[in-house]
Formats: sequence, C-alpha cells, structure tokens
Amino acid sequence: YLSRALCSVSSNSRTAISCHFSPSYNPPATMKISASTLAVLSLSLLRSVRAFAPANSRSAAFVRPTSTSVRHPTARHMASVPRLTDPAEQLLNGVDVFIFDCDGVIWRGDSVIDGIPDILAKLRAAGKKMYFVTNNSTKSRAGYKKKFDSLGLDVPAEEIFSSSFAAAAYLEQTKFKDTGKKAYIIGEVGICEELDLIDVPWIGGPDDKGKEPDMGPGGMLHHDEDVGAVIVGFDRHVNYYKIQTAQLCINENPGCEFIATNLDAVTHLTDAQEWAGNGSMVGAIKGCTGQEPTVVGKPSPLMIDYLVDKLKIEKSKICMVGDRLDTDVLFGTDNGLKTCLVLSGVTTEEKLLGEDNKITPDYYCDSINAFFAKEPASV
Repeated sequence: YLSRALCSVSSNSRTAISCHFSPSYNPPATMKISASTLAVLSLSLLRSVRAFAPANSRSAAFVRPTSTSVRHPTARHMASVPRLTDPAEQLLNGVDVFIFDCDGVIWRGDSVIDGIPDILAKLRAAGKKMYFVTNNSTKSRAGYKKKFDSLGLDVPAEEIFSSSFAAAAYLEQTKFKDTGKKAYIIGEVGICEELDLIDVPWIGGPDDKGKEPDMGPGGMLHHDEDVGAVIVGFDRHVNYYKIQTAQLCINENPGCEFIATNLDAVTHLTDAQEWAGNGSMVGAIKGCTGQEPTVVGKPSPLMIDYLVDKLKIEKSKICMVGDRLDTDVLFGTDNGLKTCLVLSGVTTEEKLLGEDNKITPDYYCDSINAFFAKEPASV
C-alpha cells in the first residue's frame, strides 16, 4: 500500500510533510516514488516531525532558548525562596519564639530525627521559647508528652499543642457546653481526652470501632438527635458506620456543626512511607453532606491567637517551622509570622521551587540542624 501513497512536500523546509494514504488514488508518473524511498522518508518523518512543524505552531515549552537571558521558570522561583545559609543573621537574631511542627520536623513516625535533641538544647540555651504544634489529633497533650519522653526529648507539657486540643479550645471558645448538646467524634482517644478536660459530653470515637450499620432490606441507622457538633480527626479505624452517623447528624440535626481537626493529605504513621491523612476522612464527610468544615488545626489562626494572647509577643518575633507548605507555611504566612520550611518531611526541594508552587516561606533548609550550622547556598 506504500506505493499507492500520495506524498506532498512543500518547498519550504519548515512546513510539515503530509502523507495521505488513498488506495484508489493513482498519482501522475512524475510523482511516483519507490516503496523503499517512501519507507525511508516515512521513517525520517517519524523521527523528525518536530523539525518540520511550522514555527508558529510549535509549543513554547519545546522552543530552545535563543538568548542566555532566558531562564528556566524554576530558576526564577529559586531566587524568591532563599536557603538558610547564615542562620544567626537571617533567623535567630530576630526570633524570640519558635513554633515547631512535629511530624517531619522533630520526628518521623516513631523515630526522632538525628541531631534534634542537641538543636533544641541549643535553642533553649540561647533563650528562645519553643512550642510544638501538631495537626495529628490521635493523642491529647498528655499523650504527646509521653511520646516526647519516649524519644528522649525534654519538652514540658505546656509547650505542646495538638489539633485535638484545638478542637476542645474551639468548643470552649464558642461556649458549646452551654448548649447542652454533645459531640460525635470520628477520631481517636486524643480528642476524647481533651473534651473530657472541659466537660463536654461526646459519643463515638474508639467506641464505634468495628461497628456496622444494618444495611439489609428496611435497615437504617438511628442517630442521636442531641449531637450538636461532629468532630472529624485522624482515625485509623474509620468505617462506614461512623461516616453514616456523621452525615445523619450534620444533615438532620438542626445547627449541628462540622469541625475538622485538620485537612492534611498525608501523615507519617511510620518512617517507611507516607499514609493517607485526615484530609481523606474529612473529604468523605464533605462528600456526603455538601458542607465545608470549620478547621481548628493549622493553618487556622486559633492556635496562634491563643499563643500571642498568652505570651504577649509580637507576631513578627515568632517563626513557624514546618515541613508542609499548605499547612505549616500557610499557617505562618497567613498569621504574620516568619516561616522556615524544612525538607526533612513531606515537601521536596523540587516541589518548593517548582513553578506551580504559590506558597513560599521566608527560608528553607534540610532540617533544623541547619539552625546552628552554615549551609552551602543551593545551586
């Protein structure tokens, strides 16, 4: 069939070669070419089709720069996110309070990151105040104190803030207890313990682990009409019973509030890989209710407002240090804090400096070990 192909080549070498195969077409003798010649021509076309494309139809992404002044988009972005190379001058001298995320900054899973105990001791010796803020709601502040102790980190309980505490603080701030309602919890013991401390009644949580609703003919799940708030935190035992209960409370109980401890896409359950985070559980409830939650963890301002009021300090003297752009860094930038991103957690340097990233910290470094060691500038 190759011998019956019609090939037309423009005299302009920048115009594409077009081959139209037509079994019924009989070209003039002057245009007939051998099958072998056509095969070679076709192979060249396949290998070099970009070279023959009209200049005005080429994608800009494939045009080779004609001037040394044209820089790659990532290079332009790198200039706006400086690496921490002189920590004393860039950061330490102007910061009185450091707020550290925990997962990916202090530890990964159940393993402390190398060098962290020494760095925390040096910061204390330098007179810096420190607070540890985590979006993980599986533990209460008392539970996280035990984790710090188990990792050999001497951190007072009053320096620890978890999103489980933030959920309780929000209910206390909004005087939820005065309504006489109870909370339904998708989450683990951390939220339950924090609500117990402020005497807010709750149902669900670990008590609903393994439950299944009746989904046979005529089956239904009866929900508690006295639930005035549904709190969704990370839950390793989330199930359909919990999701259905939450949607019934939100959709059918007048005024029932939907609260999320955080929207983290992934989390560090172990140091071997990333695991689906609370964003997946919140997403399930959003999907069946059509409601947006009130988020109490990072990047919500609730915790920073609490700290600023407690410490009576200017926000410009506080630095948020974390491994996530959309929670930690955003928490800092949205609330007027200095920000430092570390690459010891979920965010890679490629993502940070990529042209698609719109959230930029003041500085970035490999880990907080860089706070007392000069790092070479990124090339």
